[in-house]
Amino acid sequence: MPTHGSLTKAGKVRGQTPKIQARERTSPSSKVRNKNNFVKRFEKRIQPGQKKPERMHRR
Repeated sequence: MPTHGSLTKAGKVRGQTPKIQARERTSPSSKVRNKNNFVKRFEKRIQPGQKKPERMHRR
């Protein structure tokens, strides 16, 4: 099967890119997380799952 370019150059750009350290991530405290969940579930009435509400008048 023919390829687009030689396989000897595979990974060239990724190998040349300088490595940077990932920033430290901290999760929110349980009080903040519970408050956000409450607002999302009961005040905004967002249904569970990834489905977003559809826009009105979409064609």
